[in-house]
Amino acid sequence: MTRLPPSESTEHRGPHASFREPRWPMASAVLAAMVLTMLLPDGLRLAPRWVFPVVEGALLLALIAGDPGRIDRRTTFLRAVSITLVGALALSAVVSTVHLVDDLIHGGRETGSASSLLQSGGTVWVCTILAFSLLYYELDGGGSAARAHRMPPTPALAFPQQLNPELAAADWRPRFVDYLYLGLTNSTAFSPTDVMPLAPWAKVVMSVQALLSLLILGLVVARAVNVLA
Repeated sequence: MTRLPPSESTEHRGPHASFREPRWPMASAVLAAMVLTMLLPDGLRLAPRWVFPVVEGALLLALIAGDPGRIDRRTTFLRAVSITLVGALALSAVVSTVHLVDDLIHGGRETGSASSLLQSGGTVWVCTILAFSLLYYELDGGGSAARAHRMPPTPALAFPQQLNPELAAADWRPRFVDYLYLGLTNSTAFSPTDVMPLAPWAKVVMSVQALLSLLILGLVVARAVNVLA
């Protein structure tokens, strides 16, 4: 079998080949969210314990089968599966937060002891971070596959490397870890830190995540202090 010279091989792969992102960071975040959802008490879940993990697992397998290894395939089917997956994760996180807040206000089973409350609240909080990180990851620039081919001329989320190109490598692309960091900082600072939301959808989603995080941390800590006292 004849092997292509390095220059021809690179040309055959296309100019976007070096920007293709591995699937495993995103898949690991989905699996972590699935496990955490199963660990939640029954009163904090939208459906029976197995429903969302099974649905999300099937969607993840469809993504891996349709675009294994590094992400670069752009099809309507894969795009729909990705949006459905992150939508299910976000819906599950929002519903769990609403149920947790309702239990805190009206006195649910999970609010009786500080340890149970902190465990449930911490699990819901981490689920929101993972879900919103995946939401940013999938919506920004059309998703990882689209970003591998071409970055949009006007970003929805402006990272420091885009605002100050001299700090970044040539043709820098955000990876999942960048969106995970965005989700974490937005949940702890309740506002943008180094990543600026420019598009309306980005401002809305970041606002919703900050409000959910504020509700979880504020009410859980206040209730835990009250139980301990």
